[in-house]
Amino acid sequence: MNVTLSIDEQLVARARKKADSLGKSLNQLIRDYLQVLAGAMIQSAVLRSSSACRARATLAAGASTETKFMSARSFFDTNVLIYTDDRSASAKQRRALDLVAEYRRARTGVVSLQVLQEYFVAVTRKLHVDAAIARRKVELLAEFDVVIPELTDVLAAIDLHRLHGFSFWDALVLRAAHQAGCSLLFSEDMQDAREIDGVRIINPFK
Repeated sequence: MNVTLSIDEQLVARARKKADSLGKSLNQLIRDYLQVLAGAMIQSAVLRSSSACRARATLAAGASTETKFMSARSFFDTNVLIYTDDRSASAKQRRALDLVAEYRRARTGVVSLQVLQEYFVAVTRKLHVDAAIARRKVELLAEFDVVIPELTDVLAAIDLHRLHGFSFWDALVLRAAHQAGCSLLFSEDMQDAREIDGVRIINPFK
């Protein structure tokens, strides 16, 4: 195959001089350069294609996991909700806000009356959130399913405390998650990955 190139004469002269110094003809020098260029372009295309495939696979796996989680009824412990107002922990705040938003959209989030009470007290006392704003946030969080404990739940929480060593208040959260039919409990303070009565504890910040 013959290829006609339009090249400045001075450039041709410099290229011919370079070819002579390498012991090659100008035609051979150009062929070698084109082969190197073509090989580099092919390698780059292969690498881009491979990277794109890996990225798509990673995104698909991540999306599958997130979808699986969001389709399951999941309970939010107080500490996760508190992080939605904690500007001093920006990464955890973003994660907590995203998690609450995702589960509100999916309508699979669950809290308890205890959690809402603890949230209000913590953000107004520790984070100095205005009480009116905190009240409005409690209203928004109450769009999740809200579990209201009864005496039987209190007694069951005492048994969880005795059998597994959880604090009474953590045990009451576990009991509420179980009674609400949740398979996941988001909490930073409990034992990550432990499963109690069909409820798996997940630290969403790990």
